[in-house]
Amino acid sequence: MNAIHPQDGDIASARYARCIEASKRVRWDIDKDVIRGRRFDSKQKYLPDGIFRAEEFAFLSADEQLYLSQIQGRTYANMFGLVERFINAKVLEVSRDYWLGEQTKLEALVRFSDEELKHQELFRRLDAMIGETMAAGYTFHPQSNSVADVVLGKSTWSVLGLTLLIELFTQAHYRESIAEDDDLSPLFKDVFRFHWMEESQHAILDELEWQREDAKLSLDQRDAAVNDLIDLAVAVDGILQQQADSDAAYFAATNSRHLDDGERGRLRDRILKAYRWQYIFSGAEHPNFLKVLTGMITEEQGARIMAALATLR
Repeated sequence: MNAIHPQDGDIASARYARCIEASKRVRWDIDKDVIRGRRFDSKQKYLPDGIFRAEEFAFLSADEQLYLSQIQGRTYANMFGLVERFINAKVLEVSRDYWLGEQTKLEALVRFSDEELKHQELFRRLDAMIGETMAAGYTFHPQSNSVADVVLGKSTWSVLGLTLLIELFTQAHYRESIAEDDDLSPLFKDVFRFHWMEESQHAILDELEWQREDAKLSLDQRDAAVNDLIDLAVAVDGILQQQADSDAAYFAATNSRHLDDGERGRLRDRILKAYRWQYIFSGAEHPNFLKVLTGMITEEQGARIMAALATLR
């Protein structure tokens, strides 16, 4: 497989311009458009069965599954707040190439950054609002700045690859599960509807910038960047293991029914399985991600990535 070369300048510029137009068209406000004075209801489900992976939790009652969907939903919101910290930093970094050059592309990335800052505020608000309906003791362990520091220490190629993976699963989750589930909390559903509206443009920009970065690399640099991407996937999995432990313990401590040791073990393992699908595999197996990735790497590099991912299953 040969590396993709940047698209023709006029075509690429037109795609950046269309992202600006879409950004202006869908622009929304957290309070006026999304929250609108509403609060969460503890009787409502947050994550749909397809994302929550409800089939894995048949040993729990319907009420317990609803409660677990709320815990997973809170973590889901916090995970987006976490990753958007390093995504925004990387977008600002790559925008430097356009400071004194192509102002259309600069505007597209500045808008991207502005929207990511807004999304971080939205998810901080969401965590606090969900917390009002839940018992004390929930903890989201990863620290945004510490995680961003580790991620940004890797090659730009690998960070842009991880970013595209995230943006693509964000869209897939909304279109294929959240938008189709009429039983969800209307407020939770609206949060991710508005989030999706802006992230749709971000995925296009991620792809363009990833391919542009790829065109700069030598064969050895790209091979090292592939290793960085694998390292990032492993690092994400470490975060998921820690949060799965925490969320399982929180559920067991606050659930109305006592769970025996076997149920606790199953609960933790299946939460981790759900999280790995949500935050790694639903992006890594997305057709567009695979198309872009395989257009830039060799078969041997692709096999290395797939082997690394297989160890996480």
